[in-house]
Amino acid sequence: MMDRAGALYWPEEKLLAVADLHFEKGSSYAARRVFLPPYDTAATLMKLQELVCLYDPKRIVALGDSFHDAAASGRLIAQDRARIKALQMGREWVWIAGNHDPDAPSGVEGEIMEELAIGPIRFRHAPLENASDGEIAGHLHPVARVGGLVGTVRRRCFVSDGRRCILPAFGAYAGGLNLRDDAFGSLFKNAARFAHVLGQSRVYRVAHRFCLPD
Repeated sequence: MMDRAGALYWPEEKLLAVADLHFEKGSSYAARRVFLPPYDTAATLMKLQELVCLYDPKRIVALGDSFHDAAASGRLIAQDRARIKALQMGREWVWIAGNHDPDAPSGVEGEIMEELAIGPIRFRHAPLENASDGEIAGHLHPVARVGGLVGTVRRRCFVSDGRRCILPAFGAYAGGLNLRDDAFGSLFKNAARFAHVLGQSRVYRVAHRFCLPD
């Protein structure tokens, strides 16, 4: 099930998957004197909390790049650290290693894994070009640009061809890569694929041929 917030829910496993949380991206930019409102981690956690209340999952899988850099977990303020702990209470939590956060976060509970396999389904951070069916990944931050009668919109989206699914970035400050980029073409090749675009009230399924380049 694709949720309009940008998460994937598997009812039979009571599993909630999110990708590319990028906690503490704002503080990382601030260290380089690029000042953004320092509320991205809190906003991302608030959105995640709403999903936890909605689905009450037994397991949460964060598909890598949960922390924007290796030191990000150490920069969490006490309130955000407490929010993560509250979300983890009574459920399994898996941190998939990403390219931004290959090591276990400090001072935060949860199991760190390279990937998680449940039957034929494999959860990993970066999609593999020759992956078998059943891959669920993040990393690429897909967005779709779709035209209509009154203009175009550019929104985060899932990308899937029925064999694999790439999740949108969940983090408040995470950017996006247009699904027309070559990075997606090398993964899906000639397969028919769809953008599942995040709308205000639902997810909209749009054929790739109707998606526009930036």
